[in-house]
Amino acid sequence: MPFRYKLLALLLLMPLSVGANNGYNFDNYVVYHNAFTADTLPANMASAYGILRSKYKGVLNLSVQQKMGVGKFNIPVNAAVKVQAVNLVGQLKELDSRRVTEGDAIYYISEFRVSHKEVITFNISIVPKGEKTPLEFKFKRQFYTD
Repeated sequence: MPFRYKLLALLLLMPLSVGANNGYNFDNYVVYHNAFTADTLPANMASAYGILRSKYKGVLNLSVQQKMGVGKFNIPVNAAVKVQAVNLVGQLKELDSRRVTEGDAIYYISEFRVSHKEVITFNISIVPKGEKTPLEFKFKRQFYTD
């Protein structure tokens, strides 16, 4: 399996190991998400994507795919992505998302600081290319650094 697909598989499948729901379905799209601490990335992958491996750095990965119908593979699409991270005391931070393409795969990566047992709510708004209506959802994740 080529390196790029190993990274995409790692980023998208990590929440399955802890039983988390990592997809949101919309009429014509599905958005996959994952949030984890950067120290879980293998060193070569972190280096390739310019991510500092640290248990105090969180990584959010998003993938937007257009549904193509029953029995067909979804197609990754470009999108405008906005992410807000809010902790339990109400501190809000707008996260920058960078687009990463690997062959046909397209995903968006955001980095942020985390502390032990911190719970972050991610408010996500995505407008797929060619669409006007945003796809919006939110999810919570608790991070463990010790």
